[in-house]
Amino acid sequence: MQVHITLKSANAKTGPIPVSTTSRDSCPTDCAMKAQCYADSGPLALHWSAVTAGTRGTDWGTFCSTISQLPDGHLWRHNQAGDLPQVDGTVDAVKLGQLVRANHGKRGFTYTHHRDKASLAWVKYANQWGFTVNLSANDLADADMLADTQAGPVTVILPSTQTTNTTTPKGRKVIVCPATIETNKDVSCASCQLCQRQRSTIVGFPAHGTRKRAVDTRLAGIAIHTV
Repeated sequence: MQVHITLKSANAKTGPIPVSTTSRDSCPTDCAMKAQCYADSGPLALHWSAVTAGTRGTDWGTFCSTISQLPDGHLWRHNQAGDLPQVDGTVDAVKLGQLVRANHGKRGFTYTHHRDKASLAWVKYANQWGFTVNLSANDLADADMLADTQAGPVTVILPSTQTTNTTTPKGRKVIVCPATIETNKDVSCASCQLCQRQRSTIVGFPAHGTRKRAVDTRLAGIAIHTV
């Protein structure tokens, strides 16, 4: 497994914070969004392929060492592409523990599609130990299911046309990511920091990129209620 980190991202959506990318073998094979993954197209896909091929980035230990050297209180995002390290489809507890330890005193956050029972247990521990791992939901009903596990905060994919806040079938509030709203020109992960917080509110990401139509087709027919 290979990991690359950019210490000062040039991505307007994240802002100038450290951002990492992990090779494709970190992703669960049963991810329901695999065919519509936003990271598997465009310039990011080329970068992700280089990391996966081992021509860019470092090993896990070197990556964790880099994270440990970030200033205390520093905000950083793990995985603009890729997922938590895994062994046979389950989150690798040892490697996750190394990252949690490296993140001590920092303000790291990430997202995961790993959702087997053991993975959810380790994700819950990571959140309790100060490294924010958001559970990635495939639709609003799925967001309720993941929220019910209480393993960590939840994010959810929304139709590309969804620009207002909504609710899940169980009534949980979903806030559309502020950085995705066109009128919020100056909002980024660096300024918003919502996904880094432990919270009950679900963050929604409208589908974007070249595969947003495929996501829209997948989500067609699911009720979206504006609040």
